[in-house]
Amino acid sequence: MMRDPAQTIGNLIDHQSVSIISSIDSEGFPNTKAMLPPRKREGIKTFWFTTNTSSMRVAQYRANPNACLYFFDKRFFRGVMLKGTMDVMEDAATKEMIWQEGDTLYYAEGVTDPDYCVLKFTARSGRYYANFHSERFEIA
Repeated sequence: MMRDPAQTIGNLIDHQSVSIISSIDSEGFPNTKAMLPPRKREGIKTFWFTTNTSSMRVAQYRANPNACLYFFDKRFFRGVMLKGTMDVMEDAATKEMIWQEGDTLYYAEGVTDPDYCVLKFTARSGRYYANFHSERFEIA
């Protein structure tokens, strides 16, 4: 059993260059894609990502907020799956909190670009795999 899940899993997440996110489509099937790492995280409960408001993924999260994140360390063959919900955030405060220099490459109109939004993932539970062992955990 992990001594400190938040620290163990947080360290794994912080060292990955790719995030895997999943949504549910209109037929009830999971849809998965790779994204850049989260722009911000609070422990292993809350994560923020940037994306295009016009994307298929945003439409799926608006229809069904159930979501999953997955991070893996291929060198040591360990990973963590987090289950929770994804909120599409379009308020100015959240968008400004996540905005970084250079984002105009993706969002030409800047932080107020209507095609720029933030995905906020809130984890409820997870599953961690390492050393040929898997364990489930709850997130308070």
